[in-house]
Amino acid sequence: MKKHQWFKQAIVVGMCTTIGLSTLMATSAGTAPAAAASVTSSTGQNIVNFGSKYMGVRYEFGASTTSTRTFDCSSFTKYIFAKYGINLPRTSAAQSTVGTPVSKANLRVGDLLFFSSGSRANGHNVTHVAVYMGNGKMLHTYGAPGVTISDVNSSHWTKTYLKARRVL
Repeated sequence: MKKHQWFKQAIVVGMCTTIGLSTLMATSAGTAPAAAASVTSSTGQNIVNFGSKYMGVRYEFGASTTSTRTFDCSSFTKYIFAKYGINLPRTSAAQSTVGTPVSKANLRVGDLLFFSSGSRANGHNVTHVAVYMGNGKMLHTYGAPGVTISDVNSSHWTKTYLKARRVL
């Protein structure tokens, strides 16, 4: 009998501990904010990892947002973000208005980078979008390389950089 009572008591203590810890996490006490930040970071990394699977896929201006045979810069970002439940507008200019602004010094994996480059650029209009990968690298698609990784701090991309937005 004593063993049985001890077992019941251990179960009750265990359940109370579980309920208490669950309540602590649900009320944002303790380390919940850090946990929320890591979910965002992992989503950004997941988006980059998913997008990287399309390395070399050909660039085509005006490409469909539902096909993976070709991409343009904004159809690519729209497609890879949609996989994780984030619905972006169709064009790079429209994508540059969603989310919150973020400084270049505070970029996180998954942030969107916007540029004024190419034949339609005038130095002020958004004409290109890329996804920040971390360590000064970005995942995007343009021209002959198709989906590729570039250095954000190369002379071309530094000259044409306009802003960044966080949508995660």
